[in-house]
Amino acid sequence: MLDQLFAAASVSSMIPAYDSSNRATVDLLAGWAQDLGFTADVTAVDGAPGKFNLVATLGRGDGGLVFAGHTDTVPWDEGLWNFNPLRATFAHDRVYGLGASDMKGFFALLLDALRWVDVERLSSPIILIATADEESTMSGARALAAAGPLRARHALIGEPTGLKPVRAHKGILMESVRVVGHAGHSSDPGLGANAIDGMHTVIAALSDWRSALQRDHRDDTFAVPMPTMNFGHVHGGDNPNRICGACKLQFDLRPLPGMDPDALRADFRARVEDALADSPFQIEFAALLGGVPALATDASAPIVRVVEELTGEPAGAVAFATEGPFLAEIAGDVVVLGPGDIAQAHQPDEYLSLARFTPTRELIGEVVARLCIR
Repeated sequence: MLDQLFAAASVSSMIPAYDSSNRATVDLLAGWAQDLGFTADVTAVDGAPGKFNLVATLGRGDGGLVFAGHTDTVPWDEGLWNFNPLRATFAHDRVYGLGASDMKGFFALLLDALRWVDVERLSSPIILIATADEESTMSGARALAAAGPLRARHALIGEPTGLKPVRAHKGILMESVRVVGHAGHSSDPGLGANAIDGMHTVIAALSDWRSALQRDHRDDTFAVPMPTMNFGHVHGGDNPNRICGACKLQFDLRPLPGMDPDALRADFRARVEDALADSPFQIEFAALLGGVPALATDASAPIVRVVEELTGEPAGAVAFATEGPFLAEIAGDVVVLGPGDIAQAHQPDEYLSLARFTPTRELIGEVVARLCIR
């Protein structure tokens, strides 16, 4: 299964030249799930050509247990891999391949663990969800949330956590602001309006806002207990002797639970507009990623208590975002728990340790037994 999953390239990227369909991966998972007795429903994601979600169900009734993950990977670095990224290579007590850790490896272990489930003993259904485009727009999870509730009470997302349970994570916004001035000869600044000067004002205003957010919001559940803002890309101008006509900034903001992404986006835009009021500059905004809220599952939720008991680890918090908030809308209480390691995600020679195989399969079986079997 691992070899076939890695071979079914399913890259999602904001850059169209790198982006590809995930249909082959979804079809593999759907076929294997059907072999286990699941009913499988593959649906196209509206507005995302070539992108598909899978919802497969075993058993009947309400209060089901969702196992979820994304089928896509990020692009790979050509020439930096020592192993074929599109094949499963077993070496050094690891399996190497694109998505081994994040997160195709989870699907193979999950399906292997579910081979032994007796559907006649299920008191509530097992639901397998496989989504598109988590690594870019999260369009797959958004489409599922828009489609309405599942007959579920618990959800486990197999993102890479080193088999340590997670019940909270930060959200994320990715934003772009472009300042447009007027180009001209650098010998006379009055001949133009330098957009880099305008962007300097914008960055100063956003830096002040970042300080205010970090002063006013804190959650010690997180290793980095405040919201963060990263200025990740700035580009403007084309020559030293020419007044810069346009300058663009792209940044991300990672809010804590309780901070509303839509309100943050509105605040960001208002602050930029205020900073450049009565200036010669025009402003262009673009949301690079529709806001992903933070996740905060109650510590007393049954699935949190179960995975804490099974792993012997308290459910913690991480800084990276997942599809958890969208699943929480339709599938109940959410934990994030998977065999991979976030340090391996998005890296050349991505791998999954073979030592995680048996513990992962045993954990999945125990979670099913505790929550779904009478």
